[in-house]
Amino acid sequence: MANINRKKGVIAILTGGGDVPGLNPAIRAVTIRAIREGYQVIGIRHGWEGIIEMIPDKAADNTENYQVLTEEIVNKVGRTGGTFLHTSRTRPSHIPRDNVPGHLQNRYNNEINDLTPEVLKNLDFLGVDYLIPIGGDDTLSYGVRLHQEGVRIVAIPKTMDNDVPGTDYCIGFSTCVTRTISMTNSLRTSAGSHERFLVLEVFGRYAGFTAMLPAMAGASNRCVIPEYKFNVELLTELLAQDRFKNPSRYSVVLVSEGAMFEGGEMIFKEARTDMYGHKKLGGIGDLVSSELRERAAKHNKGKPIDIINQKLGYLVRCGDPDAIDSIVPMAYGNLALDLILGKIHGRLVVLKNGRYDNMPIEVVVSSKKIVNVQEHYDVERLRPQYKSFEMKPLFIMTS
Repeated sequence: MANINRKKGVIAILTGGGDVPGLNPAIRAVTIRAIREGYQVIGIRHGWEGIIEMIPDKAADNTENYQVLTEEIVNKVGRTGGTFLHTSRTRPSHIPRDNVPGHLQNRYNNEINDLTPEVLKNLDFLGVDYLIPIGGDDTLSYGVRLHQEGVRIVAIPKTMDNDVPGTDYCIGFSTCVTRTISMTNSLRTSAGSHERFLVLEVFGRYAGFTAMLPAMAGASNRCVIPEYKFNVELLTELLAQDRFKNPSRYSVVLVSEGAMFEGGEMIFKEARTDMYGHKKLGGIGDLVSSELRERAAKHNKGKPIDIINQKLGYLVRCGDPDAIDSIVPMAYGNLALDLILGKIHGRLVVLKNGRYDNMPIEVVVSSKKIVNVQEHYDVERLRPQYKSFEMKPLFIMTS
């Protein structure tokens, strides 16, 4: 029976990086179980930023940086999308001078500053016994750093790209795929009415899973992914053939935001980088559309083919979670508590071969999780390939 009378300790939880559906159900699962087991739960607001902005003084106003969580609070938001704790792309070990909190600027004035000593001090101020970060490989890579500093970390993988190493599944991926399929199918009516190419840009900086799975499910004729630099002439020819075969005279291509032309590089909106060294991507869908428009006539008896160009972007990461992103976060939250109750830390909760498990947290920084082109991508047809589904994981392609 759960111990609800004696306080066992303090568990802190935070969400970092991009928002996805499923974060609030994970926070809810952790909080309810932890409280019933006798722990106090603190929600760190704004990801890692909340910890570095904190002032370790009981007289200071830290309401923007953390809050004590209750069952009432998490039950109200547990079925919704996004993260009620808010998020950021802060990296405490690499804080630019302009982003150093005001109360720390007299101590940290280098171009890039490591505020990890302040993070450790603030976690100690809060009396945190265990810290549960929920995030992608960027957010969790700093979790690895804190683990090396002696903080008891139990991590939960989240990213709509599904590219955290060590796990078959990351929170947010299923809803992303579900929405991509749904929106692509909705846009077919316009593409068919005007007999056009439909070009849809989707998330996926380094990994093409968010384009591959919808394409495999039949949402598009072709897809181009970051793992393979594609020939745009070949893409045009294939789409023209697909369009001709279709009685409604249209065809569809999904374009990962990190996809690259043969001989080219990633397309960025601006040169500025975030704290993890990533430039803001954007524009590959526009360029693909432009190239297809210029080249299409030669593959269509001299007649031009117009384009519908749509960036799905935040439409696939907003709103409520689907069934999988409601169930898996609940299980991940309880897995994290199982580890904590067993006094186990330095772990990443995972789904592996259809079963829940955990891995050493260092797996997050041990490799990159990307599409295996040789096994899963047909470079001549620019679409997923598969030979057998026997004994494959739920989403087929994994690390």
